[in-house]
Amino acid sequence: MKRCCCRAAPLLALLGIARGRPVGSMRGGGGTSFLSNMCRLRGGQHGAAAGETQIFETVVSSEVTRVATSPFEGQKPGTSGLRKKTSVFLQPGYLENFIQSLFDSLPDGELRGATLVVSGDGRYGNAAAVQIICKMAAAHGVARVWVGRDGLLSTPAASCVIREREGGVACGGVILSASHNPGGPDADFGIKYNVRNGGPALESLTEEVYERSTQIREYAIVAGLPDVDLSLEGRHVFVDEKGGAPHFEVEVIDPTEDYVALMASLFDFDALRSLLRRPDMSLVFDGMHGVAGPYARAIFGALGALLNCIPSEDFGGGHPDPNLTYAAALAKLMGLTGQPAGGEPPVLGAAADGDDRLQRGRDADRNMIVGRRFFVTPSDSLAVIAAHAHALPWLARQGGLRALARSMPTSGGRPRLGEGRAVDRVAEELGLPLFETPTGWKYFGNLMDSHLLGGADLSPLLCGEESFGTGSSHIREKDGLWAVLCWASILAHHNVDTPEGQLVGVEEVVTQHWRRFGRNFYTRYDYENVDAAAAEEIVERLRAMGSSFRGAGYGPSEPQLLQDGFALATIDEFSYRDPVDSSTTSQQGVRLLFADGSRIVLRLSGTGSVGATVRIYIERYQPPGDEYALLANATDALRPLVDLALHLSQVRELTGREAPTVIT
Repeated sequence: MKRCCCRAAPLLALLGIARGRPVGSMRGGGGTSFLSNMCRLRGGQHGAAAGETQIFETVVSSEVTRVATSPFEGQKPGTSGLRKKTSVFLQPGYLENFIQSLFDSLPDGELRGATLVVSGDGRYGNAAAVQIICKMAAAHGVARVWVGRDGLLSTPAASCVIREREGGVACGGVILSASHNPGGPDADFGIKYNVRNGGPALESLTEEVYERSTQIREYAIVAGLPDVDLSLEGRHVFVDEKGGAPHFEVEVIDPTEDYVALMASLFDFDALRSLLRRPDMSLVFDGMHGVAGPYARAIFGALGALLNCIPSEDFGGGHPDPNLTYAAALAKLMGLTGQPAGGEPPVLGAAADGDDRLQRGRDADRNMIVGRRFFVTPSDSLAVIAAHAHALPWLARQGGLRALARSMPTSGGRPRLGEGRAVDRVAEELGLPLFETPTGWKYFGNLMDSHLLGGADLSPLLCGEESFGTGSSHIREKDGLWAVLCWASILAHHNVDTPEGQLVGVEEVVTQHWRRFGRNFYTRYDYENVDAAAAEEIVERLRAMGSSFRGAGYGPSEPQLLQDGFALATIDEFSYRDPVDSSTTSQQGVRLLFADGSRIVLRLSGTGSVGATVRIYIERYQPPGDEYALLANATDALRPLVDLALHLSQVRELTGREAPTVIT
C-alpha cells in the first residue's frame, strides 16, 4: 500500500546536509508482540518495500466486556488534564474509569467509525496505558487508532497529527503526559484529551468528564484484543473471528513524519542552512531526555550539537522543565553558571521539556532560549518573536500576524494601570489586537478558531505563556521546537549581510528590542508541593487585603503608600470572559498593581500532582532612554519589589519555606 510521506531524510536533503548516524531508539517499553501463527504479514515476509505500509492481520474475538467499577475520588482535570502520582494511575481500574468517563462525555456518535490518536511522552507506564486505551477505543466503535512508534508522540506532534494527517480526519487524541512534572514509578503520570482542532479540551468538556467520573458504574473494553507491538510501524488489523471482516485497526506511525514536514513548510531552511554554515555561528539543543529528542535529531542533528536527546521513562533521572534550575547542563555550557569547558559558548542554546538532575516530564511543548552568557525570559522571547513576525516566512506568506495573545502573568511590554502587559507594547505598535487570557493553552484555541465560531478571523495568531510556552495557530498547542526555529530564523534575518566575526547574536537582538520597547524586569518564585491548606491561606490573606484596601477608600486616584515608596493602586482577582463563546473563568490569580506600573501576581498552579504550587510573579517596567537603567542586573532591579511581595504574601511564614523551589 503506497502513500506519500515526507520523512526526515528528505528534510535533511532540503537543508543541504548529509544524513548522519541513525536516530536513537525511542523505545518506551512497548507491548508484547502478538505476531504468531494466527498473524499474517502482508507485503512480504522481509518487510514492505520502501514507501509501502506493512499490514499485520490478526483474528480476534471482538466481544465487548463490561467491567463493574466504582468512582475514584479526585479525577478532576486541572489546567492541562488529569495529573496524579504514577502509583495512583496504576491502581486497577483507575485509568479505565477516566477513559470511560471521557468517552461518555464526547458527543453522541463522535467515536463511531472514527480515527483517534493515542500516544504520550514515554514516561513510566506510557506503553501499558496505550494498550488499555486502544482496547477501550475498540469497545466504543473507534475504527482506527494512530499511535506513534513505541507509543510516543510529543504534544505538539500529536496536535499536528490530529490536524494534518490525511487532511485532519482524526476526531481527537488522548495524550499521555504530565508535561514538565517528574516521570518514573514514584513520580507523576498524566492524561488529557485534545479535540478535533488539535487543541486541549475546554472546561465545558473536562467538567463533564469529572461529573461522569463521580457516577461511573462500569467501563467497556475488548479484553480479547491482544497487545500491539508498538515498535513495528504499519497497520495492525484485527479481524473478527466470527464475521471475518476487519473490526479494528491500530496504525503505528513514524512519530516525527508529520511534524517535521510541517516545520519544513513553515520555515526557510535555505536561510537557516546559510546561517549555520557560518564559522562564527553555533547552536546547541538540549532535549533533556524528553520526547523532543527524536524531533530535534531529525531537524537539528546535522546542524549543531545535541545533548540528552535519547528519551527515557524517567527522563534520564532528570527534571524536564526547561529553566535555569533544571537545565543546569545547558546553563553551564552557555556560560550562565561558571566557565564552560572548551572555549566560547555557542551563539544560540535551547532546551525543551527535560532536566539533567531530577525526574520531570518532557513532552516537547515548552522551550528555553539562551544566548552566549545571556538568558532570555519567556516573556521577552514572545515579545521578540512578535516584533520579528516579518522575518518568519509562513507569516509573510499569510500577510502577517492578525492578533497576539498571552496569559495574564506573562510580561514584556509597557504597562498602564488596569491594563495587561506582555507583548502589549508590540501589539500597540503593530496595530494588532491583544488578548489576555488565564493560564492554560486551551484559552488560546478558541481565539485561533474564532472565524469557525462566527467571530473575526484572528489567525495567524501568536501566543505565549511565561511558563516557557510559545506557539502560534500552526497547531493548537505550545511548541518548543517551533520556538527554537523562530529564533534561528530571527538570527538568520539579522545576519544576511553581516561580515564574519560580526555576527548579531541573541543578546544583541534582545537589547535592541529593549531600546525600542523598554524592558520589563521580571522574575517568578515557585514554591512546589506546598500544603494545600497553607497555599489557600496565602490567597485568602491577599483577598482580605484587597477588601480592606477598597474599604479604606484606596484606589488608582488615591493609592496606598507601602514600604520602599511603592504606592499600591489596585488589588483585584483576574477573571476572563471568552470573546468567542462568552464563557467565563474566575479566580485566576490575585494582582497587586502599583502606581509606577510595577505589579505582583500570586496564583496557585493547576499542573501539580500533589499538594499545591504557589507562584509569585514580580515585575517592574523600565522605559527606553536610560541605557544604564535598561541594562541593569535584573536581581538588583527587582530586589525591593521581591522583598515587598514576600512580606505581603507571608509565604515564608505560612509555608515554612525559607526559599522558593525554583526562581525563574
